[in-house]
Amino acid sequence: MSPSERLTHFRTPQHLATKQGAIVGGQTSCKAPEMAAFEKHLPPDVQIVSCHSLHGPRVDPKGQPLVLIKHRASQKSFDLVERILSCFGSTQVNLTALNHDRITADTQAVTHAAFLSMGTAWCANNQFPWEHDRYVGGIENVKTNLMLRIYSNKWHVYAGLAILNPAAKLQIKQYAESVTVLFKLMLAGNKVDLEKRVRTAGNAVFSGQKGAKLLLRDEVLDRFSLGNVPTQRKPNNHLSLLAMVDCWWQLKIVPYDHMICSTPLFRLWLGVTEYLFRKPKFLEEVIDNAIHDNTFRSDDLEFTFAAR
Repeated sequence: MSPSERLTHFRTPQHLATKQGAIVGGQTSCKAPEMAAFEKHLPPDVQIVSCHSLHGPRVDPKGQPLVLIKHRASQKSFDLVERILSCFGSTQVNLTALNHDRITADTQAVTHAAFLSMGTAWCANNQFPWEHDRYVGGIENVKTNLMLRIYSNKWHVYAGLAILNPAAKLQIKQYAESVTVLFKLMLAGNKVDLEKRVRTAGNAVFSGQKGAKLLLRDEVLDRFSLGNVPTQRKPNNHLSLLAMVDCWWQLKIVPYDHMICSTPLFRLWLGVTEYLFRKPKFLEEVIDNAIHDNTFRSDDLEFTFAAR
């Protein structure tokens, strides 16, 4: 049983002793089991106003998204919760529990799955990515650092609460399918179909960003390298990034529509995918490497296994 599922089974003296008319809420990443638990165990006079800070505990909450959910409460009680939480200095976003889970699934679940798959693949290959020139510098820095960030936190924060979000199952399944399809095209050397699929996905996701500034710049990408940046970077087919955009395209998700509810991890992940797809020469190089360069084949194989 996952941590999120355990919520619906909790029974403690506290829920029986809740004050009449009290306001109860939670800070979980997945609201479906939380609301089910509250509705099942709390007395009907208790009001429910939930919240979710869309960032980790080590991030300054000022300016970060803070979701408030008026699930079962009067406006007076909701206003009180607003005033209490205003001390965070966060950007408030009002949503229903259902919409919260749908948006967090779009912005968190596949992002976390991608980085967990990267770590699993590197572990299977007995690699520390920062010890290899091919994983140092540029967008490789972001991929490696975010993977370490996720693995350094409690496992249930990502595996239990984000990926097991009921609204996330479709995204997780589609990402695995996108990785598999693209990898098979690479193995078959089918550049025509690979390029057609990659460019179609890119146009669907990024067409509305023409003329807009990139979220990440070269000087930012090289700032947090874990190893010595090589003078000449080794090419990479960036299967994880190609599959991410393919997944968004297949599910008709436009990630920019959810920026108000995005986490720092998601914004960085969107930044590196955008960096790849909005630089035509870079994207052409990646597609060419995917067909003609076998350097990453063993890594891609393990990544595909992990994603599935």
